[in-house]
Amino acid sequence: TELLMTQRTGDIAVDVRGLSKAFGQFKAVNDITFQIRRGEVFGFLGPNGAGKSTTMKMITGYLEPDQGDIEVSGIRVNDHPLDTKKKIGYLPEANPLYFEMYIREYLDFIAGIHQVKDPASAIDKVILLTGLTPEKHKKIGQLSKGYKQRVGLAAALIHDPEVLILDEPTTGL
Repeated sequence: TELLMTQRTGDIAVDVRGLSKAFGQFKAVNDITFQIRRGEVFGFLGPNGAGKSTTMKMITGYLEPDQGDIEVSGIRVNDHPLDTKKKIGYLPEANPLYFEMYIREYLDFIAGIHQVKDPASAIDKVILLTGLTPEKHKKIGQLSKGYKQRVGLAAALIHDPEVLILDEPTTGL
C-alpha cells in the first residue's frame, strides 16, 4: 500500500491529469487522472507492477512522465522540479540512509538540505513524532529494520512538507 498525505485543508494539493509512462513496450501508467485535496489521505492499492511506485516517482519529480501534467501545490512538476520537491516529503520503498551516521547527525544533514530554519527543534520534534527517542543516540546501521524505516519517515517529515508521499510505508514497522 502506498499513501499520499497532505497536511493542510482547503484546495488541491496534488493534481494529476492524463499521466502515462512506459518502459519499452510495458505501459506502467496509462492515462490516469486524479486530484488530492489538502488534508486528505489518498492510497494506491493494486498488484505488483500496477504502476503505483512509478506514479509516485513522477509526482515527486524523480521520474519524467511520457505524457500528462502534474501539479503539486499549484506548481507544475516538470516546469519547476526543485520548487515542487520543497513541498514534498518522500519516503521511497528503498529507504536511502547512511548507516555510518548517527540518527541526529543524519536528520541534521537532511534538515540542512531543506534549509530548515531551526534544525535542532525540528529534529527533536520528528524524533518524538516517529518514536525514535529510545534509539536517538545510535548509528543508523545499529538499528532494526523498523527503526531504520522510522528514520526515513523522520527525514521525510523534517521540513514540514505540504504533501507527504510514502511508498510501502509499513515495511518493517
